[in-house]
Amino acid sequence: MNRLLWLALGLAMLAGCRGVPMADRPPVETVVGSEAESPAAIAHRQRIARLGLADGACAAPEWALTGRVALSNGKDGGSGRLEWSQSAGKVRIGLSAPVTRQGWVLEVDAGGATLLGVPDGPVHGADAAALLRDRTGWDIPVTGLGCWVRGAWASEAAFGEARVAYGAEGQVQRIEQAGWTVEYTDWRLDPVSGMELPGRITAMRDQDRVRLVVDRWGTD
Repeated sequence: MNRLLWLALGLAMLAGCRGVPMADRPPVETVVGSEAESPAAIAHRQRIARLGLADGACAAPEWALTGRVALSNGKDGGSGRLEWSQSAGKVRIGLSAPVTRQGWVLEVDAGGATLLGVPDGPVHGADAAALLRDRTGWDIPVTGLGCWVRGAWASEAAFGEARVAYGAEGQVQRIEQAGWTVEYTDWRLDPVSGMELPGRITAMRDQDRVRLVVDRWGTD
């Protein structure tokens, strides 16, 4: 996607995502690995199991969200409206600017990834994150983010050991895994699952930033 489009996305939506707050309180406890035995870590594992993510398979189970996302890579930045849904191992991520009516859609399944809405598209690739990086310039950890956005670590066999920081009430404040640091604030009750899910998520690695404000979990 060309830079002019991303500038348009930024002008259209940046005001809605700028200044997403990081967790402003120091963590009470940081544990390493999914086998940690502290009360907060045990409660976290139980929550992950209720989400259907006990094995770290981020493409399952069925879920969806809509929100606003801001992206930056140290040189360029852009923002837009995000719709993420997945079911039966298939993931669909769409980013658009309502004012310009431009954007892209990424579809991922067992056969690889397809990116629509880019010049000379649709284009295909085996790795969703690599495809986005090559065609848009943005580094979005698609596979791991499916877990991280819900406050869970991804498969440690695939992504390596996770470090998790908890706050005073046992809520997750930070997950560090695969070189990414994911911060959480504004947890809220999801009426569908009956569980608390994060309302603001920031994922960082080197100069890359993905900042997400969740407007709604689930579909209408």
